[in-house]
Amino acid sequence: MILEGVGRRYGVRGGWVLRGVGLGLPAGTLVRCAGANGSGKSTLLRLVAGVDAPSEGRITGRPARTAYVPERFPAALPLTAGDYLTHLGRIQGLGGRTARGRAGEWLERFGAARYRDTPLGELSKGTSQKVAVAQALLAEPGLLVLDEAWTGLDTGARAELDRAVRERVAAGGRVVFVDHDPRRLAGEADAAYEVSAGGVRRLDPAPASQPAPASSPAPPALAVPLGPASPTAPASAPPASPRVRIRASGGGRVPAGAGGGAVDADGRLTLTVAAAGSDAVLRGLLDAGWHIEHLSTEPEPSTEGVRA
Repeated sequence: MILEGVGRRYGVRGGWVLRGVGLGLPAGTLVRCAGANGSGKSTLLRLVAGVDAPSEGRITGRPARTAYVPERFPAALPLTAGDYLTHLGRIQGLGGRTARGRAGEWLERFGAARYRDTPLGELSKGTSQKVAVAQALLAEPGLLVLDEAWTGLDTGARAELDRAVRERVAAGGRVVFVDHDPRRLAGEADAAYEVSAGGVRRLDPAPASQPAPASSPAPPALAVPLGPASPTAPASAPPASPRVRIRASGGGRVPAGAGGGAVDADGRLTLTVAAAGSDAVLRGLLDAGWHIEHLSTEPEPSTEGVRA
């Protein structure tokens, strides 16, 4: 999933809340967002989740099943907790029996099974939050966005949500979250970003995985070989896939295999990679501390006159 030059403002003449945001969110990653109150964290999460549309730029690759837990959960609906979860499960593509079963399972996991037949309007704030989190996990989303989702939960439910997050990431999902407690999932995030002054910057990355031995292929979550197509490709070869041009800045080392990338005098790295492998490339750059400034898709160049 890629955010390319994304900006958001409210109203044609409104000030920009965010602008020029470029991020890559590969599958199987946990991403933490931080920032002061009013900095635009919730706006960023709403854009990622698809709740809001960007005023400029574009977002591509969002999974079909995306779930979002807002900072405040609107519980004033004429449904019981169980009926509400079953209804949302069916909206998310689950069969009726499966939706009812998963509703019960998640209420049980969060310690709220006894409130299954309680109207939403009669639930306490903490139990309402458990229902809000449960609805986001029903259909095993490929993208889970959590905006202060732990707030209001008791100790057991907070620990259960931690486990649920780990399960989603282990299953190949993307989880993007904001939480006021810096100890939340400490050391587990693959990347962390700070929202400030209308932009997003990468914080110190989590410790990188040990590089694979030279004789082994690089794991998909890390950098993949970069660079132009081989000039020796036969003329009869089928057309290659579209390619993605990436411009990044602020990093230290260039990830292993990025031989086709060039760093200019201002420290900006420019490279072009196959679109099919761009998520893995972005992950490698982010892990190496690079800030993604610009992403664009372009046709695969002809093999004639390819630069070495």
